Amino acid sequence: MEPNPQQIADEKVYREMGLTDEEYAKVVEILGRKPNYTETGLFSVMWSEHCSYKNSKPVLRRFPTSGPRVLQGPGEGAGIIDIDDNQAVVFKVESHNHPSAIEPYQGAATGVGGIIRDVFSMGARPIALLNSLRFGELDKPRTKYLFENVVAGIAGYGNCMGIPTVGGEVVFDNCYEGNPLVNAMCVGLIDHDQIQKGVAKGIGNPVMYVGAATGRDGIHGATFASEELNEESEAKRPAVQVGDPFMEKLLLEACLELIDTGAVAGIQDMGAAGLTSSSAEMASKAGNGIELNLDLVPQREKGMTPYEMMLSESQERMLVVVEKGREDEVKKIFDKWGLHSVVIGRVTDDGTLRLLHKGEVAAEVPVDSLAEDAPVYYKPSKEPAYYSEYAGVDTLNIAEPSDYNETLKQVLSAPTVASKEWVYNQYDYMVRTNTAVIPGSDAAVIAIRGTRKALAMSIDCNGRYVYLDPEAGGAIAVAEAARNVICSGAEPLGITDCLNFGNPEKPEIFWQFEKAVDGMSEACRVLETPVIGGNVSLYNETNGEAVYPTPVVGMVGLIHDVDHITTQSFKNEGDVLLLLGETRAELGGTEYQKLMNGSVFGRPPVLDLEVEKKLQQTVLTAIQHGLIASAHDLAEGGLATALVESAEPGLGAVVDWNIGLRPDIALFSESQSRVLLSVKPEHMNEVCELAAKNGTSCAKIGTVGTDAVSVKINGRELINTPLADLKAAWKGAIACLMQ
Repeated sequence: MEPNPQQIADEKVYREMGLTDEEYAKVVEILGRKPNYTETGLFSVMWSEHCSYKNSKPVLRRFPTSGPRVLQGPGEGAGIIDIDDNQAVVFKVESHNHPSAIEPYQGAATGVGGIIRDVFSMGARPIALLNSLRFGELDKPRTKYLFENVVAGIAGYGNCMGIPTVGGEVVFDNCYEGNPLVNAMCVGLIDHDQIQKGVAKGIGNPVMYVGAATGRDGIHGATFASEELNEESEAKRPAVQVGDPFMEKLLLEACLELIDTGAVAGIQDMGAAGLTSSSAEMASKAGNGIELNLDLVPQREKGMTPYEMMLSESQERMLVVVEKGREDEVKKIFDKWGLHSVVIGRVTDDGTLRLLHKGEVAAEVPVDSLAEDAPVYYKPSKEPAYYSEYAGVDTLNIAEPSDYNETLKQVLSAPTVASKEWVYNQYDYMVRTNTAVIPGSDAAVIAIRGTRKALAMSIDCNGRYVYLDPEAGGAIAVAEAARNVICSGAEPLGITDCLNFGNPEKPEIFWQFEKAVDGMSEACRVLETPVIGGNVSLYNETNGEAVYPTPVVGMVGLIHDVDHITTQSFKNEGDVLLLLGETRAELGGTEYQKLMNGSVFGRPPVLDLEVEKKLQQTVLTAIQHGLIASAHDLAEGGLATALVESAEPGLGAVVDWNIGLRPDIALFSESQSRVLLSVKPEHMNEVCELAAKNGTSCAKIGTVGTDAVSVKINGRELINTPLADLKAAWKGAIACLMQ
């Protein structure tokens, strides 16, 4: 028995659902009466941060979201960018952080399932998956448990779907110990005439529920994702959804077959807030209303109430508006795939979401009040004390190593830097056989069948940098993602983002959020990579301690000719090693600083976006002119790490570099806008001339050697280690820690 409206108000049940006193009063004002239990639930999930972006919307408006190639920007299931020849790429990234902290396997698996549905709801066929993961340090049993099961969940879902998981990043830091970050990205392909929208168009058109039946899993998942984690969070385990990738595979094929018929007027995934968000948002975007008879909703549990059906986040479900008279056509397709397809309502002209149950009106709410007219808050912002304290800190006050060979091995075996083979070997990254560059290089590459084109994709963020300087760190996240796809031979097209931050009600956290978005926005403008969609994940805190601000950037680029595909691996002995970009005395936020001091502090590396743009133009032009054998962005661990990552059996490096810096700074600085190139000797002068023409620094630092990495800085031999030893330290670190 659900409480009546008076009980809800008297006992403040709405607070337990996530509404504030002020928000409940606003609901009463909108309805002109007190809401019943179901209506209160509808408002509570739709006005959660996860669905409404009520705290972040004013800041998100700062992003550049348009461009000559943008076909669909933010506001739909995924963004779309034109890649010529009537084709487009569809991509999106979303978080599943809180569910993964409570139930890591299903939390990660259903995160993958949800992002896949976002892409195929646009009419696209998913062609690749990526992920960005953050955990505590691997010396704790719980971190190992979370890490192992999150990776297993991602693998289990993606592998069963037959979609290759081709790229990603994994970072380990104490700040993520209680609140891991699990961000999943999906990339799809579509022809322009197949693009769908999540709109309830056509008065009188039938509204159809397709896919799996509804259960009680995931109820209030959206509000669960909009609050901090604490000791009571484990009790909310039922809020974590349960996924079935085999069911999703059937749903994907059925939906794409249905879209081919032309019978679809609108389609949307039942994601966060389930049937509530899909119905209200589709109606609101179309300027219409929607009426649903909940007696007709396929249910896998007995006695489900309207509240439970509307708030369930059971997986593998879609809401489809089809042209009137074509219902049987839809049913035949879904019957063939063994899935539910039921007419549960119709599009109306009254702007109302009306729910019928057992012959009575269970809820009657204006659709706009649930969607576009949700409250928006302008939160106070305050610079944290640590930020000003770090301004004058000397990050170079580190004793020079006595043994550079050992120091390099320690940097290489740090879990954040170390090879992620232990992770990606669990993924099927070759399924469908279009994967041209496998995980482990700067960017993954998927060839587009029937064309000379390919897509490069990367997902990046250095949360340490963003913590030390949110504006600079936000810009660096965009620049590095673009640099990665450039190094693969691609023209960057645009980004999707997943903005992972702490509690926005704390002014210092909101300041981090604002500044990071400012930095990202400026980088996107300069590099001409518009934001076409994304996700905000706030309240990433455990017992009051926030994660590093982590605005993850997913970037997709277009390789115009497959002959331009480039990887980071050295190709030929005797090739010349060129370092593009300037190396500065910067150690703030670096892996070397953390190794030597046990923490990060000061300011991160400086980024000049105009310098970055010139560097990227230089690299891409040189690749397209056939001058480059390998290209590798310098990131965590600096030049020393890049040399080892680029080396292959029998192809090491001999470096002899004179630079006016202390040797350890030269080797481990993480200065931005730098790329390590290997080129044939006969191409060296042409590359250097191109760099000079673009105003990009270019230095010859050595050659590709044989079976060792040998490094002299300023005439002093610092490193001379067999390549096999360095690769063993780099490749085996995570597997060793997981034993």
